[in-house]
Amino acid sequence: MGVVQIVTATIAFAYTALAIGLFVRAGLGMLALVRLGTPDRTRQGDRGARVKTMLRESLGHTRMLQWTWVGLAHWAVFFGFFSLFPILAQAYLETLNPTWSIPWLGHWGPWLLVSEVMATLTGLGILALFGIRMFNQPKAHPVPPQGEASDAGQRDSSSRFENSRQWQAFYIEATILAIVLCFFTIRSAEWALGAIDQTWASPVSSQLAGLFSGLSEDALHTLVTVTAGVKILVSWTFFLMLALVPAMGIGWHRVTAFFNLYFKRHADGAVSLGSVKPMLIDGAPADFEKADPETEPFGVDVITDFSWKGLLDFSTCTECGRCQSQCPAWNTGKPLSPKKLVTDLRDHLYEQAPYLKAAATAKERGGDGAQIEPISIIGSVIDPDVLWSCTTCGACVEQCPVDIEHVDHIMDLRRHQTMIESAFPSEAQTMLRNLENKGNPWGENPAQRLKWAEGLDFEVPVADGGTEFEYLYWVGCAGAYDPKAQKTSRAVATLLHDAGVKFAVLGEAETCTGDPARRIGHEFMFQMFAEQNVEALNEVGAVKIVATCPHCLNTIGNEYGEAGGNYEVVHHTELLNDLVNAGKITPVEQHDGKLTYHDPCYLGRHNRVFTPPRELLGSFAEVTEMPRNSEKSFCCGAGGARMWLEEPIGKRVNRERADEAVATGAGTVAVGCPFCSTMLRDGVADAGREDVEVIDIAQLLARTQEKRAETAEAAAAGD
Repeated sequence: MGVVQIVTATIAFAYTALAIGLFVRAGLGMLALVRLGTPDRTRQGDRGARVKTMLRESLGHTRMLQWTWVGLAHWAVFFGFFSLFPILAQAYLETLNPTWSIPWLGHWGPWLLVSEVMATLTGLGILALFGIRMFNQPKAHPVPPQGEASDAGQRDSSSRFENSRQWQAFYIEATILAIVLCFFTIRSAEWALGAIDQTWASPVSSQLAGLFSGLSEDALHTLVTVTAGVKILVSWTFFLMLALVPAMGIGWHRVTAFFNLYFKRHADGAVSLGSVKPMLIDGAPADFEKADPETEPFGVDVITDFSWKGLLDFSTCTECGRCQSQCPAWNTGKPLSPKKLVTDLRDHLYEQAPYLKAAATAKERGGDGAQIEPISIIGSVIDPDVLWSCTTCGACVEQCPVDIEHVDHIMDLRRHQTMIESAFPSEAQTMLRNLENKGNPWGENPAQRLKWAEGLDFEVPVADGGTEFEYLYWVGCAGAYDPKAQKTSRAVATLLHDAGVKFAVLGEAETCTGDPARRIGHEFMFQMFAEQNVEALNEVGAVKIVATCPHCLNTIGNEYGEAGGNYEVVHHTELLNDLVNAGKITPVEQHDGKLTYHDPCYLGRHNRVFTPPRELLGSFAEVTEMPRNSEKSFCCGAGGARMWLEEPIGKRVNRERADEAVATGAGTVAVGCPFCSTMLRDGVADAGREDVEVIDIAQLLARTQEKRAETAEAAAAGD
């Protein structure tokens, strides 16, 4: 063994031991920090399903491939990072002796070809990712004149890398590229030495070998040894960096992402949010009859009030910015960036880590653990405007490749602010008072719940326990009281009646589902509404429910199970589409003019209902899609209880969506949600386009029936 081999091997093995030791220590430290979070027993069980989900989303890159070319490039780098491990193992042998290789595998033709292909794809993938990052760099913020304060709100909303730590990403990309270059240097040198002579197995290296044709055998041996040593140092420096920079989520996600995918909310891998994560106390859904806010956290105030899954989320963020790029708040000039929210919480967690661990150790040893003054997150780490800008649309969760649950963390923060601090937007006070006193956010008289049915040609049956019906029609507060939404309620009832569907309503027994209370953070009020409505639904024997409001659909179908109510809930567009397909409703005339469809967040992303509304519209109209549609649909701005809040910051979300709808050239915007209808109607009016109609799909379908009736009457008169 020569001097070069001795020095190189000594450095490589010593550096490896140091890096592994520090990395393991950092990993154990991260585990200890995550364990400081509160319990969450909802993540237990379904191990087989969780393993399948983790493997499918990691190996299959199912979330990454929503961005096709970026996803493919990342997939290549992902597989190269893990599949080329034997090449790293062989590098240790090459530092000892440049002619050594892994027995049986090292120079086996199929392995040479596979490793060469993977290295090539990895190199091309990392160059593509580097190019994408460079092309999408945030634009420089304008520098204010001397003496003037800079605008803290200045940012490049068009770049998803705004607020990302760019040096971390560039370092990792450079690391992977360096490893690929080392691979081809060693493989080409081995070809030049004659150690490999299978051109089919090394198509790239055989071509590069000519670069070393003038080197002697000793020089080539030295090149292999030194390059192998460099490869080892570069590889383990990555892990050393993780050990030295614990908050380096863009690097740590290569380790933590597998665990985050495994422990995601839906073990079966469902993307939809559906229900809000229930408020947990001691790891289980809160029971307010037993809960004590003096001793148990209601929502989240300090960082350790988050569950351990929340702390794992913060440590897993890759800072890719996909969530930010889709966020309606961020895209309309609001201070909320889902990415920055998570990274700010992560940075705060790691700033507090030494003190939190010391306090936990002291408590384990019998002390009170009060080593530091707890820091309230809202106001010191997260600005209140960030918290209340969220529409809970779920676009961030939909896009996150490592399944971070941004909306759940925002809801936990809101719960504490609302129920403990009473620190929520003042406009919400009226809505909450109306809910408490009248059972609806508008504050209307509960005795007027059936006013929408006045003037119909038939009597709407009210379920009383003895009424026979197939579907319980849940009208909802908007459908009962809002004049525009009442038209949708009448259209749905008429269509169901004409199609021969047996249905009934609760009438005055119906009250708000509690969705706005829950989304504003008032979990206690939500539970009261849930218990009251479940009791009413069970008393009349409701099994199948049809709802015109996606918020009602989501709450009854996904959240009432917590209160003992389990029902089959469908949206009115789903049921009407089935009736059209069955021939029980026959659209007659095609809709005049161009039409576009807006996906409600709580129908689409939250409950994966994308096709039925489009099929129903397709039976009598041609749909022109907006650029942002289906899973990537843009919010109307009403979700997360923002229907009842002012929007003083930035561009109004509904105006942004209205502008997109108008830009399609459509004269009609079809909707399937009363909140979306209100918001988009206001947005279109604000844009000065009174000629554009915003209307529910049911009303459009009912028009075709009215035209048929008019045609029949005219024909009868002619006879």
